[in-house]
Amino acid sequence: MYVAVKGGERAIENAHRLLAHERRGDRDVPEVSLAQISGQLSLGVDRVMTEGSLYDRELAALAIKQARGDMIEAIFLLRAFRATLPRFGASEPVDTSRMQVRRRISSTFKDMPGGQILGSTFDYTHRLLDPVLAGESMPEAPALAEAQPLAMPRVTDILGRDGLIESSPAEDADQPVGDLTRDALSFPADRDLRLQNLARADEGFLLSLGYSSQRGYGRNHPFAGEIRLGEVEVEFMAEDVGFAVPLGAITLTECQMVNQFKGTDTEAPCFTRGYGLAFGQSERKAMSMALVDRALRARELGEDVQAPAQDEEFVMSHSDNVQATGFVEHLKLPHYVDFQSELGLLRKLRKEFHEAMETPSEMQEAAE
Repeated sequence: MYVAVKGGERAIENAHRLLAHERRGDRDVPEVSLAQISGQLSLGVDRVMTEGSLYDRELAALAIKQARGDMIEAIFLLRAFRATLPRFGASEPVDTSRMQVRRRISSTFKDMPGGQILGSTFDYTHRLLDPVLAGESMPEAPALAEAQPLAMPRVTDILGRDGLIESSPAEDADQPVGDLTRDALSFPADRDLRLQNLARADEGFLLSLGYSSQRGYGRNHPFAGEIRLGEVEVEFMAEDVGFAVPLGAITLTECQMVNQFKGTDTEAPCFTRGYGLAFGQSERKAMSMALVDRALRARELGEDVQAPAQDEEFVMSHSDNVQATGFVEHLKLPHYVDFQSELGLLRKLRKEFHEAMETPSEMQEAAE
């Protein structure tokens, strides 16, 4: 085995050089910069930051460049780098009600305090290829007025005033919060661990599960209570001064799904919540996360668990694209000994099968 590994070193080195050559592409074309990736492929950067669990646009752009645009490989690279960083502590919980909103929509109320803000979105485009983007010169960007902060209470707060939606969990500073990056996953899992898992989960996987829950595999009939995008200040408790100090602002997408709930013998019917939060402009991810979060609350709300999206062990054990990629792609590694063992067993079984098939014929001839 060691001989095989040693003998392949030169081939592996050559594969790395070829990878670097293919990554660079045509030398006559200017090399793409990290600033270009961060600015012009911003949604890809946002996804890599979210599923890589590290808010750093430059590092996420570097990972995308190094991975040749393979998002899962880029997420893997960012997580690997994150694992080398020292951890000084935890920030204070961010307050999204104080978000400097750039985009905010709701499918539940047409008119709400602060109004609907369409912002930058593909929602209303015709999905036609734009030949202008293929040109070297671009039209001049329109002048945009600077957004002014507005009072924007959450839609769920409006419903909560009349008791029409379940209350948010009460804050408890002494309640420990789990950390999937340090502790192994175990079941049953509390909601804090489930939300951590969903935030790091593969967007496509969550999208499929969220879609399935709307088609009847999870009894999920949602309304997009509110989706908001904007900047939120991050604070850190400085023990030296005795109060929280601001570290800076990050861009977040938050989704509050409003779902039906029939009530119980002791609780009146009301709406329930599904929650999603992701770095950057990641609306599809946040919405999918909110749908699956609500589906995973089935046991908590006394509902029957019948669909994959409601099974926390199924969802949480298979949602991580880095783990899934590793398990699938390990099949490319040498399995010579295992295969030869299987091959030998198969030949033996086939021989026994053919011998058994020939035995009745011999007995029949003897009888005649």
